Amino acid sequence: MKLTILGCYAATPRTITNPTAQILEIKNRLFLIDCGEGTQVQLRKNKIKFSKINQIFISHLHGDHFFGLVGLISTFSLLNRNNDLHIYGPKGIKEIIMLQLRLSNSWPNFGLHFHELVSNQSELIFEDEKVLVETIPLKHRIYTNGFLFREKMDERKLNIEAVQEYQIEKCYFQNIKNGKDILLGDGRLIVNSQLTFDPPKPKSYAFCSDTSYNEAIIPLIENVDVLYHESTFLQSEENLASKTMHATAMEAATIAQKAQVQQLILGHYSTRYDSISFFKEEAETIFPNVLLADDGKTFDL
Repeated sequence: MKLTILGCYAATPRTITNPTAQILEIKNRLFLIDCGEGTQVQLRKNKIKFSKINQIFISHLHGDHFFGLVGLISTFSLLNRNNDLHIYGPKGIKEIIMLQLRLSNSWPNFGLHFHELVSNQSELIFEDEKVLVETIPLKHRIYTNGFLFREKMDERKLNIEAVQEYQIEKCYFQNIKNGKDILLGDGRLIVNSQLTFDPPKPKSYAFCSDTSYNEAIIPLIENVDVLYHESTFLQSEENLASKTMHATAMEAATIAQKAQVQQLILGHYSTRYDSISFFKEEAETIFPNVLLADDGKTFDL
């Protein structure tokens, strides 16, 4: 699992910072999370293949989280994309994008599928044989969801020495990897744990932006491997955070601590501050394992 930050600053793009967008890579799948203005430029800078993006998740309909979407869709068409594209986002995302495509006569030459979200409860919105994605209802000025990505458990790993010792034929290997015991020709039952090793523990990643401090999300993100939580302000601007329904670095750290996550990544910084290092310093007074997102930064999770 690898996370590439394309943009992680609040509100408007600048020459040195970009609004929210990130690529999460899980088992050779690329998921684009939010698509602020300039996302496709950042994709090129980070040498990410456009053709591998088949799912896009939009948290909410504030411009710094989706203004890059119609441009990216148009570029996909110019690149003669064939794969279907699935977009998951709040109700209204289809109307906004389709209006722009219609008035500019820029209909895509590939399947474009919208999955509009309206529920205020967590729900499963994507699943394949390797990954599942659930929503995390957030608390912001408009309807907003975070997203929880979970790997599915891999099949068990063969203990080659053990299967050779018991002279088990290859035709039974898949059943063994699926967790089944094996009955030998002499009547002995060999339990699966003698023939396999446990697979790696599935990883999980929670994206929570934009949101004010909200303890209701804690049961949904409890014990995740990595939490990305917005930290628009420092605690000195707590009143401004409350007014705009954003979070401070200290509040993000408090959520991480109470949810007992393994790692916290901060992002969505206000550009009023001279250095993002202040966010890490503040968060570490509450929670020890803090990393700072920054444009172009990659995390191997």
